[in-house]
Amino acid sequence: MKRRLQRYIGVIYRPESELHSHYLEASLPQQYEAFLWFDETFPVTPLQKEQGGGAAEMFPTGL
Repeated sequence: MKRRLQRYIGVIYRPESELHSHYLEASLPQQYEAFLWFDETFPVTPLQKEQGGGAAEMFPTGL
């Protein structure tokens, strides 16, 4: 039940206001029904191979 700092997702990084604008106090048992923690993660693998072009052509939304 202890309230802890929870970091927002998708915020713009501003070091001068990091703590004040990027975190909120939260009690996980009061806010969520379940909480998952992954000690290790891996990058996703594309379903299809890239066809020609490159990352520059796809930025920011291509596969």
